[in-house]
Amino acid sequence: MYSLDGKVALVTGGTTGIGRESAITLAKAGANVVVTGRREKEGEETVQLIEGAGGVGHFIQMDVKNEDAIKNGLAQLFEQYGRLDIALNNAGVESLGPVTEVEKDTYDHVFDINVWGVLASMKHEIPLMLKSGGGSIINMSSVAGHIGMPHLSVYIASKHAVEGLTKSTALEYATEKIRVNAIAPAVIETPMADRFMETMGPGSDERFAAMHPVGRTGQPREIADVVLFLASEASSFITGEIIRVDGRYVDQ
Repeated sequence: MYSLDGKVALVTGGTTGIGRESAITLAKAGANVVVTGRREKEGEETVQLIEGAGGVGHFIQMDVKNEDAIKNGLAQLFEQYGRLDIALNNAGVESLGPVTEVEKDTYDHVFDINVWGVLASMKHEIPLMLKSGGGSIINMSSVAGHIGMPHLSVYIASKHAVEGLTKSTALEYATEKIRVNAIAPAVIETPMADRFMETMGPGSDERFAAMHPVGRTGQPREIADVVLFLASEASSFITGEIIRVDGRYVDQ
């Protein structure tokens, strides 16, 4: 039920962290994986890791803030593979600071990537999936889409928006064999989490681990496994859901 043989998958923000691990996991399950991101070097490294694991990968340089770049990237994908079955919209950025110091440029940057990037990606992924007979879209949210946190107002708002987009789009295409779900991780050991912890000073990794009832932060593979589940036929009756993978961070 987890086999993706013959499927074509797109992973935005696949140059590092959760995106990279998810791309490798999807490829191991049999999918042809197209990785996108702004950084060509890291993107090609992801492709090398995919191929080293016995999979098939391809990198397309793409910035999800730019709708034309998304449109052109997906055109390249469809020209090469003739279908799109799975899309992991993973590209995202963080923002830290009190609400009284938020600048419009910061707000625009976060929302252009975290929200518009997801919406514009779905806008151009869905027509290709309709041509392919359906598909699975997986949007990367966060526990930030469920709670409030001080000094993270813009990031928190962006992830609440991602979850609203996910639920609404799922209803729009529920009868078209396109499923739309999201994953909401807690703190996962990625470069983004490392950057955030650096701003919190010494001992922040221990403090963040203690915030999770399971006593540790998560690993990228633990999110990638849920991506695989949502991409596969094992989740064929699931759409419009937000799956928290958070070590019981929320509602503890």
